[in-house]
Parts: sequence; structure tokens; C-alpha cells
Amino acid sequence: MHGLKRRGLETGHQPPRQSPTLLRLLDWEGWGQAPEGFDAATLYAYSLLQEDVATRVRYAFPVLGSPAGLAAEATVCAQLLQTVSRGDNLALADQLRDWSAELRRR
Repeated sequence: MHGLKRRGLETGHQPPRQSPTLLRLLDWEGWGQAPEGFDAATLYAYSLLQEDVATRVRYAFPVLGSPAGLAAEATVCAQLLQTVSRGDNLALADQLRDWSAELRRR
């Protein structure tokens, strides 16, 4: 029987083939509809610790900063601030608060 052995057990499955196909990511945490620009806003949020990267993300995704993207930015910012209140993403806390203040001024 050809297959992978893991922890002493025969799985019966072939190893995945390496192919030049495009990598695709699937987010298992959030299903359903989201505001336009939600993924770009999420990328921006996690880049806030690197100001040069955050600037490049905003430039690469013009929806950020637009009226259409405001809902996405506000949603992502609020979600991440909520995680900060639970003790997660503490490194981003100050940047998220600054971003939140900026969003409220728009």
C-alpha cells in the first residue's frame, strides 16, 4: 500500500503533488458578506506596526480611505480593538486607537 506513514499508522493517502498552481487562502473564521475593502482593511490593520508597510498597503488598495471603504475600516478597527480588550493583539493597541480616532474624524 502506497501512502504516508505518520505516527506509525498507514494513512493510505498519497502526498500532495507539487504544482505551479496559484496559492489560495480560505479564512475559516469569517463566513458571509463583508463591507467592500474588508480584506484590505485587515491587511492594513496588521501592518500598522510597520509604518512604511502600512503606507504601501493604503497606496495599493485605493478603497482604503474612500467613502466605500470607511465601513470596512471601521469594522476591522472595532473588531481588533475588541480583541485588545480581551488581551489579544496588544502590540497593535496604540496604533488601533490612533486609527480609530482618525476614522471618527472622517
